Amino acid sequence: MSDQDPIDKIIAGLDGPALDDLAELYRDLHRHPELSFKEERTAGIAADRLRAAGFEVSTGIGGTGVAGVLRNGDGPTVALRADMDALPVLEATGLPYASTATSPDGVPVMHACGHDMHVTCLSGAARLLAAGRDQWRGTLVALFQPAEEIAAGAQAMVDDGLFDRTGTPDVVLGQHVFPAPAGSVLLSPGEVLAAADSMEIRLYGRGGHGSQPERTVDPVVLAASTVMRLQTVVSREVSPFERAVLTVAQIHAGHKENIIPDEASITINLRSFSPEVRRSLLAAVERVVNAEAAASGAPRPPEFRTLNAFPLTVNDDGATAKVREAFDGRFGSERVPDMAPLMGSEDFGLFGAAAGVPSVFWGLGSADPDLYARAEREGRLREDVPGNHSPFFAPQILPTLPMGVEALTTAALAWLPAR
Repeated sequence: MSDQDPIDKIIAGLDGPALDDLAELYRDLHRHPELSFKEERTAGIAADRLRAAGFEVSTGIGGTGVAGVLRNGDGPTVALRADMDALPVLEATGLPYASTATSPDGVPVMHACGHDMHVTCLSGAARLLAAGRDQWRGTLVALFQPAEEIAAGAQAMVDDGLFDRTGTPDVVLGQHVFPAPAGSVLLSPGEVLAAADSMEIRLYGRGGHGSQPERTVDPVVLAASTVMRLQTVVSREVSPFERAVLTVAQIHAGHKENIIPDEASITINLRSFSPEVRRSLLAAVERVVNAEAAASGAPRPPEFRTLNAFPLTVNDDGATAKVREAFDGRFGSERVPDMAPLMGSEDFGLFGAAAGVPSVFWGLGSADPDLYARAEREGRLREDVPGNHSPFFAPQILPTLPMGVEALTTAALAWLPAR
């Protein structure tokens, strides 16, 4: 590209001092993670940076959400989104900026999914685009979303009148760090992230003395048989040509070794890539759980409580092609590999669906490229390259951070016409 290209002029603002500032912002956010809907400090920092860049800022949207609007003449409206929340994980990275934070009830908290990097990248892209507003026209919307980890933040912002404050965008763009080589962006059209459903199920028995099981209905045994039976749902009820996961992640029951409790609870997480498979999984779970309770002689039927539900994340074909063309032109196609569908889930797609506009979501490589290459050669990617939600997960700041800023800026300018 020539030196006169608008993107070149804008990206030139990501110089040494600007990059140092963003790197320090990232380290600060990583040190101070906040759980879903508790992102007060993070939201305040995001809002302050948007105001300093000249955005009109709304705060407290859907709880702790932030939206900044930069109107810059006639043209399309482009929304860029970053999520802000952290996870209840004890950090084990050993980094000098590692989190030692805990929630008010003593639970360790860590940015184990990279949302601190997302906030930093969007802050940087917003600042660059604002400083280079003489190069483009249209409206830029920066969204800092709470509570992605519990699939509640995007809907909360929409329900709280997000688009009444910002106007309806023409496209919604977002990215997420993944354990791919830093310096790459991963992009594909169509279904890229799975739908997810999580629920808690309470199983009822009749408690009693551990020495007299014949006088009880043991909910621990009921829970155990239910867990084992549920493991046949995917292997025997879902076609091998479909993709699905059923995980029982928690079992809770009892308080003492010689007392058979009255009840037990299990939590289940389902992942699917089609509405038909999703319906089949949900129906199978209900059928199996009720049947096992009946077989055990449970005194009352199980109770089901939905914990969260993530929609399928689908990249619009035409909008994705437009972003890919921009990425290929900016980074070279070798740095823009296809993004294979992942069983992870996101609520990002709710923004585009609510606005009735296309959305595009891509992966941002964040792993040490040398470590990744060596682990790939040795067949040790799973062992040696920590993934999202691991206590060892930490994006490599360089080149992940400048690549993320540049990717958001490049994607936005694919829609915002030059002046």
